[in-house]
Amino acid sequence: MLAPFLMGLVGGQRAMTPLAAVSIAASRGELAKDNGAPPLLANPLVAVGTLALAIGEMAGDKQPTAPDRIVPIGLIGRFTTAAIAGAALSSKKDRWRGAAVGGLTALVASFPGWYARAIAINYKGQTATGFVEDAAVVAGAAAIVRTRS
Repeated sequence: MLAPFLMGLVGGQRAMTPLAAVSIAASRGELAKDNGAPPLLANPLVAVGTLALAIGEMAGDKQPTAPDRIVPIGLIGRFTTAAIAGAALSSKKDRWRGAAVGGLTALVASFPGWYARAIAINYKGQTATGFVEDAAVVAGAAAIVRTRS
């Protein structure tokens, strides 16, 4: 359950990155053979779509009008995408547990991530802190998927 937990940490910071990471890996056949991913996740069009959504989220995050990650709709999105990613990173028999671990971890991780970013923005601004966070999130998601394949 380490991979779903770690992907939940990623999901607490960026809602679409966990889904994009596992969808891209699934479409390339890079997930473990007994994974709990929904078959639709492996569709190349889904992979491109989730990647586009993740990039859009990262771009939108730099805007002054970007909502806080802890608004209810944001938390619902983070829970859902991290739960799907958690299932995909688990075996078929553990997919529900992986989904719960990924989703709940994303919910909890959203709050310290939001707080840390709010403090950092005061010192370095929204754009700079957003790019640093993006780099950490993308690197983390890629490493998690790579070690789980």
